[in-house]
Parts: sequence; structure tokens; C-alpha cells
Amino acid sequence: MTYTIDMLIDKIKEVGKSYDLDKIQAAYELAEKAHDGVFRSSGEPYITHPVAVAYILVEQFCMDTDTICAALLHDVVEDTDVGLDVIQKKFGEDVAHLVDGVTKIGQVPLNTREEQQAENIRKILIAMSKDIRVIIIKLADRLHNMRTLASRPPEKQRKTSLETMNFYAPIAHRLGISDVKEEMEDLALRYLDPYGFKEIESLLDVHKDERDTFIDKIKGMIRERISDIQPPPIIEGRVKSIYSIYKKVYVKGKDFSEIYDIYAVRIILQTVVECYNVLGIIHDMFRPIPYRFKDYIAMPKPNRYQSLHTTVIGREGIPFEVQIRTQEMHNTAQYGVAAHWKYKAGISGNVAGEKRFDWIRQLLEQQQEADDVEQISEAIKVDLAPDDVYVFTPKGDVITLPAGSNVIDFAYAIHTQVGNKMTGAKVGGRMVPFDHTLHTGDIVEILTSGSDNYGPNRNWSEIAKTNEAKAKIRAWFKRERREENIECGKAAFEKEIRRNNIAVDDEILLQAAHRQRLSSVDDLYAAIGYGGVQLSKIITRLKEEQVKQQRLNAVQTQPIDIEKTIADNNKRAQKNGVVLDGIEDCAVKYAQCCNPLPCDDIMGFITRGYGVSIHKADCQNVKIGLQGENKDRWIKAHWAVNSSSAFRATIDIIADDRTALIADITTAIASNHLPIHEINAHYLKNGNANIILTIEVSGIDQLKSIILRLQKIPGVISAERTGKQ
Repeated sequence: MTYTIDMLIDKIKEVGKSYDLDKIQAAYELAEKAHDGVFRSSGEPYITHPVAVAYILVEQFCMDTDTICAALLHDVVEDTDVGLDVIQKKFGEDVAHLVDGVTKIGQVPLNTREEQQAENIRKILIAMSKDIRVIIIKLADRLHNMRTLASRPPEKQRKTSLETMNFYAPIAHRLGISDVKEEMEDLALRYLDPYGFKEIESLLDVHKDERDTFIDKIKGMIRERISDIQPPPIIEGRVKSIYSIYKKVYVKGKDFSEIYDIYAVRIILQTVVECYNVLGIIHDMFRPIPYRFKDYIAMPKPNRYQSLHTTVIGREGIPFEVQIRTQEMHNTAQYGVAAHWKYKAGISGNVAGEKRFDWIRQLLEQQQEADDVEQISEAIKVDLAPDDVYVFTPKGDVITLPAGSNVIDFAYAIHTQVGNKMTGAKVGGRMVPFDHTLHTGDIVEILTSGSDNYGPNRNWSEIAKTNEAKAKIRAWFKRERREENIECGKAAFEKEIRRNNIAVDDEILLQAAHRQRLSSVDDLYAAIGYGGVQLSKIITRLKEEQVKQQRLNAVQTQPIDIEKTIADNNKRAQKNGVVLDGIEDCAVKYAQCCNPLPCDDIMGFITRGYGVSIHKADCQNVKIGLQGENKDRWIKAHWAVNSSSAFRATIDIIADDRTALIADITTAIASNHLPIHEINAHYLKNGNANIILTIEVSGIDQLKSIILRLQKIPGVISAERTGKQ
């Protein structure tokens, strides 16, 4: 769907809340002028994207005027000449702050090395901690990008889908925005595993009519039984999301028939008392499945989700889930923090003092204790994980922990001093080891020492699962045992350099400390001692530097043979197939987004750790890259003379579906003695067949020749090279 400003204004009026339409119109006009002449990969004017983002924020969340203005302007500062000062002057400090926050998040590449990824995620969390509306705009932005991802190259589709699955969907979950989370996951799965997605979708479609009839029948039975409740409850039916089913089928190895909550009925009432009364009625009407009841009203999830869940079996023998909640719980379950804008007067974007955002502040505080940024990245992945366990103290208080947590994590979740002084733990009245994994419903008692000199064990930081516990253990050793840490770290470091035969001096050690953002060698030893930095990473870096220095010394001591150097470079160029301006002896790969072939004009992109990626000069990624912050990493390239390399090319064929079509196509390829690396075929809705095959050719002339031959095969409607932008 192409969104327009008229559609946005109509939707705003339909909502019925108070909006400053003049301010929104002015924001649109500035954005339209700034993006004039710019188009998306789908061919639509770029302005349709920010309008779509604003539309999502109005339709799904009823966000305020400033948020809508920021959504319309969210790409202006990053992509055009309009500065933040202009936005602040015309629309106020709030809008400028939101645009600035979204711009910084938009510049974050989440598929980078671990160190950079951790730093980038930290920036996102800081932006969220200042104003939660920033991430809500970014989620709407990502949702629209996912909805329109089909027009992007396959490589971009996969990259964007991975980012969405690994970061944006978990953030949506922690904010309680379930509709956005589920849609993002389903859309990402479509590109990450299209075959798995299609299989689950097909399984759901097979019995769609029977499923709808079954759900309608169950709803009718429940509505008749609770008809005396006033006002009448809302009863809805739903099917579990494709990604949720996919996880159980492919990740947990369950058969489709073993998934008990594919079908679900939701009952929305007015009071908590009614919820528990209706639960009793449901268990009287249908047979409950043991161990499939969850009370999230008494024990809400960390994202404030509340509901009663029970799985039952009807007379047809089909299991289904029943969710029972109040209207307010339902609003929170669907829209999370955004429910405050949709159903209430709204809240300020500032999260200070808001308990439901404690997890953001905790993540930021824990990162301050970490010396190794890779620990930050891994910890955030754990803390954003959607699965949790609910464990009780002996007094009945509920402690929420990530799935897989143990008693060490539990102790530090209660209080830092409880963890530091822990001597043992009991689960259900029985002593357990420190690595005992906790499960929902466990009653845990922590035994502590009365001595002020008692502290945690060094290996606890390896046993603990949560970032909070690891950070507190490292902080204790960092604070209380510095001299011991230095001695322990120095011994471990010297043992490793002897084992790896690495020569180091004071200058090399100081450089290694500075790389870890530490001021002295003793600080480095101490950090190794208490686990603040990974010794293996330091040793690997020192080994790489030593090998590099040895090669440099060897080159400097050898006389330079000009003729031999020229001959070697020519051989490498012929082997790689391309010559790169200013770079020698570098690994080369050919970009799958455009499939460059000899005679195409080409450009090279210097990747991180994978050599140089060769693109066609008219590739969309080249056009975008030359305008981005990494434009300096693009270099000129040309094809080597007399290259002996072979290249892969992909051909897209549309043909009338007939017997022996594939055989005729493969025979045509084989008669030219060309290897076939991959072939895929499927039916189109109009009855034709689509065959996509990848072959190996020596250059564009050979490719043109084989395409002409394929076009002459009876029934072939079209045959063309893919990868054209």
C-alpha cells in the first residue's frame, strides 16, 4: 500500500483525539521538500516511507503530535541537508530530540563485529532511557521496512531480517508490543527460511475452513455458558503466529500435531474476579491438560503482561488454549507501553522514575562495570531473551529470571550482599549445587555467611547466566581483591605467552592495556584476574601482531625484485579475475546482489575480514554506498586481461509448464559444457513455470550466447540474467 498525507490526516481525524494538524502538515511539507527526487528501491517516492511510519504510529498506537512530526522527519537529518537546528526552530525541542534519537539509532549497523555491535546497542539503550518514544518510532520504521522488503536484493533482505529477529523483535517484546513483535518475526522468517515459512503456512491453510468452524463453535459454546455476565465479555479466536509454530516444529523438534496451542480463544472481561470465575467455568466445560495452566495475573511477566492461560481439550479431541484477561490487561498485552498513548492521556517520553523501564537502566548500569565490550553484547542478548522463569523466595515473593538461570543468579537478583555472602542454596528444602538450573514454581532459600570477610568464588562469574550477577561478582573482585587480582592475572598472562611463544615488552603490554581502555599494565593484570577482560582475546591479538611484525621484518631484509613483483601481481590479477586500484594480494568475492561478469563496469568494496566484494558499477548498493558514511571503502576496479577465472551467473526463465521442460534446459546448458551449480523451479499463479538456475561462465559474451540458446527452447517465454538493478 502506498501511503499519502491525505490518508494520514483522515486516520488522525478518525482517531478522534486532539492533534495539531497544522504542525503535522508543516512537518510533512518539510520532509516532502527534503526528499524530493529521491525514490525507494520499489520505485515509490521516498516520502511515502515516513508517511507510512507516521500512519502506523497513529493507527496502532495513537501517538501524540510531536511523535507523528518526528516520524515524518525521522530520515531528514540523516539523508538530506536539513540540519537538526532547523527542525528545533520550526517544531520545538521535543521533536528535534526525537529526530536526533531516531537518527542515531538509524546509523547503528547491528551486523558488525562484536565490539562495535555492543557499543551500538549501548547507544540505542541510552536513547531509549532518555525518551521511550524514540524506540517506538524506530519500531514503526523497521516494521514498514519489513513490510516492503520484497523489493530489496536478497543479501539486504537477509541482513535486515537478522537484525530484526535478533534485536528489534526482542525490544518490542520487552516493551510489551506483541502485535509488532509477532508481525516482525513472521516477516523476518519469510526471508531467513522461506521453505520453512511456506511449509508452516501451508499446514495452517490446509484445514482453514475446518479451523474457522471449530473456533466459531467453541466461541459460541463459551458465550452461551457465560451469557449472564454483564457487560457481555468479548470473545475472540486466533491462530498462533507462524514463527511461534516454526520454533516448536524446527527448533524443539515437535510434530505439528503435538503443538497444543495452535488454536486459541481469548476472553476479555471487566474485573480480575470475573477472570478467575470464568477459568473455573472453562475447566468445567472442557478437560484441562495437566501442567498447561499459567497464572500471569498473579505473576506478571517483566513486560507487564497479565493473563490466565490454560490449555484444554474439547469433545472433538482437538486441544486449544484459552486466554482470560481484563480489558486493561488486554490493552497492555497488545500495545505494551504504547497503550498509555492509545487508551490514556499519554505519558511523558522520559522514563525516569518509571518502574516498567527499570530493565533499560539496569542494562546500562551493568555495562558500566564491564571492561570487555564483548561481554556487553552477549549479556544484552541474554537479558533481552523472551523466555523467563518465575521463582519464589521462602516468604512468597516472586523473582523473575531469564530461562536457564541458576541459584547464583537468584541470590544476586534478591540483593548484591545476599549473593556476595552466599554459602549454599536449597530448592524445595533440599540442598543443591550452585549451578542448579531453576524452573518456574521453585521455592529457593539462600544460605549466607555472617562474616564480613566472606565473598564470592572466582568461578561464579563463569557459572552465572545473567549479566546482573556476572557484573556484581566482577565488581566485588575488582573492589575487594586488587592485589590478588594483579597476581592472579599476571600469572595467567605469563603462562599463556610462554605456551604460545610470544615475546612482549613493557611497550607492548601498555598498548594491550590501552586497547582495553585501561590506564596501566597493573590494571590489565587486575582485569584479567577478576574476569573483566578475556585473556584469550588478548593473546590472539598479540599473536597476530607478532606474525605481522615478523613478515614485515622479512620483507625489509630481502632485496626487491621489480620484475618478479610485476609478474606476481599479474598472476594474482589473472587468478582473481580483477585488478584493484591501490590494493595487492587481496581476497576477492563477487557480490550476489548484482552478479558482476567480465565486460561489466565494476567497483570494489573493502569488507571487514572478507577481502574485497566486487559489484557492478550500476548496482543499487554502489549508488547507496558512495553516498554513505563508508564511501571511502569503495575503490575502483577493472577486469584483468586474459583472466582465467570462471564466474557464476544466475538466469531467470519464465516458460509454459510442460513435460521435459527442465530436461531441455539442462541439455542446452550441458551442450555448452557449462557447470550447473543450482537450479530451482516452481509454479506461478498464472500456470507458467519459473526456473532459476545458476551456471558457471567465462564472461558476459558466453552468458549472452547461452541466454539466446535458452530463448529458442519451445515454450520459453523469457530468459534473462538476474542481478540487474
